[in-house]
Amino acid sequence: MARTPVLKLSLLGQALIEHAPGPGEWPGRDGVAARLAQSHVVFTNLETVIQGPNAGAPTRELLTLHAAGPEMLEGLKAAHVNLVATANNHAFDLGSGGILDTVAALRVAGLPSTGSGANLAAASVPAYAASSAGTVGLVAFATGKVRPGGAATPDRPGVNELRRDAAGQPVAEDVERILNAIRTARRQAQLVIAYQHNHDWEPDMTDVPDWQRALARRCIDAGAAVFAGHGAPLLQGIELYRGAPIFYGLGNFVFQTEKPIGAYPPESWEGIIAECTFEQGRCRGVRLVPLTLNEIGLGGTDDMATRGFPALAVASLASSILNRVAQRSRAFGVGLDRQSGSLAL
Repeated sequence: MARTPVLKLSLLGQALIEHAPGPGEWPGRDGVAARLAQSHVVFTNLETVIQGPNAGAPTRELLTLHAAGPEMLEGLKAAHVNLVATANNHAFDLGSGGILDTVAALRVAGLPSTGSGANLAAASVPAYAASSAGTVGLVAFATGKVRPGGAATPDRPGVNELRRDAAGQPVAEDVERILNAIRTARRQAQLVIAYQHNHDWEPDMTDVPDWQRALARRCIDAGAAVFAGHGAPLLQGIELYRGAPIFYGLGNFVFQTEKPIGAYPPESWEGIIAECTFEQGRCRGVRLVPLTLNEIGLGGTDDMATRGFPALAVASLASSILNRVAQRSRAFGVGLDRQSGSLAL
């Protein structure tokens, strides 16, 4: 009898990458890339608009405008990223034209993506990454701080937005669209990632909202094998539901913010690789690999081009990161081996 293939999936923090690293400008790349090369599929959220011929006027002040040329994607590809979400609050930074340019550039680069598109149907359709061990589907959506005009409609480019109603609950129409996309993806893929970029934070942004926990479970019930989240620029807790891991906040993978040193807490310069193994669509193991990002560029505080790139964390920092994730996951009844980074499934 043929052995069932094991599919290895790595989930990364969000990629706010504005500069393509040149030789020597990403000192930790070799270690990170070697680790990610062990996975069949590597996922991140691209929190950067790719500038192209359709770009419109900026929709926000320059300090928080995240845009880059298409060459930036080579930095992600060098790290073996091969599945990308584009649903987030910065997708509209260069207007509807920026949405179209980003989707087009990802297509040219050969990076499957979803979460934004030429209209709501295109923004919500699943993306697929094929591998030798099977196909991974992705459904991506965003909640909170989506600017006016930034949400996709049946005839307008934008992001796949999950709105909340006056009572704070997800809008039923949006939820059903997302769940239907997950069901569709599950018929096409060995496993499905449900991804949410959430900016409707709790007063303490390390906490996870109850409405989001309920939504994540509904995504698993609809057929997702894993739920992944970004938004808060730090690591949040991990939950297990029906054997499926729920990563509410994966923190940052690349973080090239142009805000001054100290504008974000030290935790924003830490992240993890969540290495998941699947057999027949079910998660059989999770290991967390801690990362650290350089808040100061190689050329000093004004060097934004080499700021915010990840490296494998050294032992003492790795232990601190794992301890923090373990503490936040304990509230969800999840145990984490702080030596190996393995999740108790």
